[in-house]
Amino acid sequence: MRKSMIFALAAAFAALAGAGAALAQKKPPYWASIAPGKAYLRAGPGRQFPAVWLYVRAALPVKVIETYPNWRKVEDPEGVQGWMQANLLSEDRTGMVRGETRALRAAPDAGAKIVWRAEPGVVGKLSECANGWCRLDVRGRAGYVEAGQIWGGDALPGG
Repeated sequence: MRKSMIFALAAAFAALAGAGAALAQKKPPYWASIAPGKAYLRAGPGRQFPAVWLYVRAALPVKVIETYPNWRKVEDPEGVQGWMQANLLSEDRTGMVRGETRALRAAPDAGAKIVWRAEPGVVGKLSECANGWCRLDVRGRAGYVEAGQIWGGDALPGG
């Protein structure tokens, strides 16, 4: 019984190490989101650098523009750039409505029925981004929005 537990733990660690290696190979720029409800942005890639910003909004989309072991240089929706610990970021793709109130449509088509409207600053999960449209899900209320109307919807070379 003890050997099977050790084997299971070893297999779990190997799987996690493989996932970490895959993430480490992702080349910037790519989209990510802030995982916790509080995360510091720093002036450089290390805790010895001063915190320049405190984010208190989980799921906020950020663009990863540079990597350094265990640190990522990110850009937020306002264009602010700085360094964040990699473990504070999630691969979950999110988007933030920008500009003005945006229509979320039943299908990825400008003529499709409007099913919801989202105010500027609203953040939701993104999926099905293709042909200039993304499906935005805001707490279970979803629809399609033009990719250029949300921060995080544009296609990037790295992901």
